[in-house]
Amino acid sequence: MTALPYAVDAETPLRPAELETLRTQYEKEGEMAGIQTKFNYAWGLIKSNARSDQQLGVRLLSEIFRVSPDRRRECLYYLALANYKLGNYGEARRYNDLLLDKEPANHQAADLRRLIDDKVTKEGLMGVAIISGVAIAAGVVGGILFRGKRR
Repeated sequence: MTALPYAVDAETPLRPAELETLRTQYEKEGEMAGIQTKFNYAWGLIKSNARSDQQLGVRLLSEIFRVSPDRRRECLYYLALANYKLGNYGEARRYNDLLLDKEPANHQAADLRRLIDDKVTKEGLMGVAIISGVAIAAGVVGGILFRGKRR
């Protein structure tokens, strides 16, 4: 669990019954689903731990972002959050930075920025360690092969 109080949405999924309630309402409204119903369902999907739910949440939020200018602020945050959870850190940072440009004092966005930066740093260090390990292994194998040819 994160220590950042405003970014708690990043790690707290809805209970299955709660998500099912949102899904049922969205499906009941069908093609005529209102912006609020679609947003609520997208929000629930993004909070899910299932990658396919999160991806559907991103698609729904992207649609809302395009057609409803008054919901863009909320969409930016949840698009950033969803992309963070999906491991799309560049996209997460892009959406989050757009929100911080509009609202520099937004604590949710500031906390999410720290989560994104921490994850990028951690994964960057892991990548360096993996590349270093591969390079060392290649050097050892190369040394063995080189020695074998000299004999």
